[in-house]
Amino acid sequence: MKKGIHPENYRMVVFKDMSNEDVFITRSTVDTKETIDVDGIVYPLVKLEISRTSHPFYTGKSKLVDTAGRIDKFKNKYSKFSK
Repeated sequence: MKKGIHPENYRMVVFKDMSNEDVFITRSTVDTKETIDVDGIVYPLVKLEISRTSHPFYTGKSKLVDTAGRIDKFKNKYSKFSK
């Protein structure tokens, strides 16, 4: 890497997926107030709601969504317009 082109706070940061507790470490300049100990080393911590390990598109798993209530509401609301 070229010297002097990266920001001063470019360092190793832990990103933690809060939905499945997956942790990965990468370089980032993100500002954080929390830290975490991973293998005896303290890193800045960024908490994520969703990541590549929990997103249905990447995992191939779909989440169960209750649509029965929505369908019934739709049918009740527009039943007066039926022929």
